[in-house]
Amino acid sequence: MDVKVFKSSPDQPPPFESSGVVGWLKANLFSTKTSGVLTILALAFLWKTLPLLISWALIDATWSTSPVACPPDASGACWTFIVVKFRVLMLGLYPEHLMWRPIVAFFLFAGTCAATYFRWIGTRFLMLLWLLLPLPLFLLINGSNSFQTIGLVPVEQSLWGGLMLSTGLAAIGIIWSLPVGILLALGRRSRLPLIKAICVTLIECIRGVPLITILFMASVMLPIFLPQDMTINNLLRVQIGIILFSSAYIAEVVRGGLQAVPPGQIEAANSLGLKPWRVTWLVVLPQALRHVVPSLIGRCVALFKDTSLVIIVGLLDFLGMIKASAQDPQWLGHDAEAYVFCALVYWAICFSISRYGKSIEHRNQW
Repeated sequence: MDVKVFKSSPDQPPPFESSGVVGWLKANLFSTKTSGVLTILALAFLWKTLPLLISWALIDATWSTSPVACPPDASGACWTFIVVKFRVLMLGLYPEHLMWRPIVAFFLFAGTCAATYFRWIGTRFLMLLWLLLPLPLFLLINGSNSFQTIGLVPVEQSLWGGLMLSTGLAAIGIIWSLPVGILLALGRRSRLPLIKAICVTLIECIRGVPLITILFMASVMLPIFLPQDMTINNLLRVQIGIILFSSAYIAEVVRGGLQAVPPGQIEAANSLGLKPWRVTWLVVLPQALRHVVPSLIGRCVALFKDTSLVIIVGLLDFLGMIKASAQDPQWLGHDAEAYVFCALVYWAICFSISRYGKSIEHRNQW
């Protein structure tokens, strides 16, 4: 009697139209008739505009590092303008012979960002590091009469500007508005009527006005109500206004995360005998913040872009320096290069923040 043994046939390759490049195009660009029409229109638009853009930005552009202005009949971009104005765009009118101080501050800030991204140190120490980081950075950039012997000569804050000012306002605003916003969110959910009323009033009053109004009030109106012998630096007033504005919005974001925590988690923690503050710190907040990571990252990106509004109170941030440099009589007519460079820098920073937020979501860590 013959014994027949079943042998499975080898796996067949997937259909050609559903795999590889063809499959990706069909799934992402031509999945429906509407998608196919929009894809064709987008390709036609790129076919008409992309060669002109590449020709203007790369092929016909002037890349000389000479401080001489580009010829007026040049058909391409004049990136010489960016090279010549680069120091002003980055640091404003900061003294050239003291440039080593903001450069050291930049490396300290970049090192802290790298330690945050790659998780080189623990979370608690990292939080403490971010909270204390503004102090040495401010001492380096501002200087002090007590440290003149080591080269930290005081520098007028009116000379600060450019990308240094924008990142400084945004970084300090993010560092301090996050804990203040969390406290406001917890206060809004407090069972104590006075604390809840104060937090609700503060949040709603700040959210009810645009940032430009808060900056104007902090810069122009606040000194009127201060005693004659009391003065607060304009930059400090603006920074406080930015922190309060961002804190109000972060408070509402965090409140949404707090409401997403299941009540059973709190009841289970209470049943273990944990004190209320430990329940909040160890059980509620970690889950609430994990729920709202995308929204918090969005607020950080929005805050960085909102720093461009400080120009109305006399501070020349990155965008303000772009405008001022484009109005230099020697470099008139190079507004396009200035704003393209500005857009690329803003996009690079905002995209980096977004990618970091994405990595937090993937690692499920805070």
